[in-house]
Amino acid sequence: MQAKKTDEPLSLFAEWYHLAHVKHVEPQDTVMCVSTVSPEGRPSSRMVLLKSFDENGFVFYTNLESRKARHIQHNPYAALCFFWPEMLKQVRIEGAIAQIESQEADAYFATRPRESQIASWASKQSEVMASRDDLMTRFREFEQKFKGKDISRPPFWSGYRVQAERFEFWIGHQYRLNERILYRKEGDSWAKELLYP
Repeated sequence: MQAKKTDEPLSLFAEWYHLAHVKHVEPQDTVMCVSTVSPEGRPSSRMVLLKSFDENGFVFYTNLESRKARHIQHNPYAALCFFWPEMLKQVRIEGAIAQIESQEADAYFATRPRESQIASWASKQSEVMASRDDLMTRFREFEQKFKGKDISRPPFWSGYRVQAERFEFWIGHQYRLNERILYRKEGDSWAKELLYP
C-alpha cells in the first residue's frame, strides 16, 4: 500500500491517552515501557511514568547515572510502548532522545511530593546495594539535611524527551485480525500506512 501524507498522529495519541484516563488510569501518570540499547548492542526495557507530551516529544524523569541514562548517552534513541488492555489498544513510539533543559527539570522537580524529592537524592539508581537498610539510612540522612529547607533538584537527576519519528497504533480485534496504523515522519509531515497484523 502506498504511503499517504496525513496530519500528525499526536492528536490520535492524545485521544487514546484521554480515553485511558476515563478507564480509570491515574490522571497524573501514564505507565509506559521505555527501551534503550547498551553500548554492546543489547536492548533493555523498563516501565516508567510519562509526565508530559506535546508536539516536541514525550517526557520522563530519571537519575542521570542510571543504566538507562548510560545507554542514552551512548545511543541517543529510544522506543516507548503504551498498552491499555481494557481498551485493547497499544501505541509504539520510536525516535531520538535528548535531555531536557534545566529550567524545565527544575520546574517539574518542584511539584514532586517532598518525600519523592528526598528519595531522588537518596537513591544511587542502578548501583549495587548491600541491603535495603542502606537506602533507608540515606533517605533519613537527606531528610535531616533538608529539614526545614526547600529541596533543590539533584544535579544528577533530570528528564529526557523522546522526539517521535515513528508511531504505530494497534487495535485488538477478534481472531487476531488486529489493526495496525503506522505513521512515519517525512520532513515536516507524516506518512500513513496500514500494516498486516
